Amino acid sequence: MTAMDPRAATPPIDQILEDFAFLDDWEDRYRYLIELGRTLAPLAEEAHDEAHRVQGCASQVWLQTTKRPEVDGIHLDLVGDSDALIVKGLVALVIAIFSGRQARDIVATDAEAVFNRLGLKEHLTAQRSNGLRSMVKRIRDEAATAA
Repeated sequence: MTAMDPRAATPPIDQILEDFAFLDDWEDRYRYLIELGRTLAPLAEEAHDEAHRVQGCASQVWLQTTKRPEVDGIHLDLVGDSDALIVKGLVALVIAIFSGRQARDIVATDAEAVFNRLGLKEHLTAQRSNGLRSMVKRIRDEAATAA
């Protein structure tokens, strides 16, 4: 597993999957999720508002989406934050899966398959699982609108 510099950018999803596979114990995986949350780019203070708040999350979660036109289509760049450590790590995970990608690819991405590979279903509370689904739904809805 690669050691993370807390000021570094969130690692790509492939690196996160490798790191998770390396960790045997769920206590270590939770610590890793918390570390991932610390790699998030800061979310502007003014984006901590109702317009950016993700509904359906027990913790406070904010996601800001920027549409970036490229030759091959609209890409979405995501920045997010949460007031809870593990949830902030889940925000980083979702950003690693979706940010920077084409809107149509985001819509077609099976995030649930990634979560299953990580074993999250069995190790997250129902509230956190619902919040994770709410984040994915919001991002996919924004991507569908942009596509």
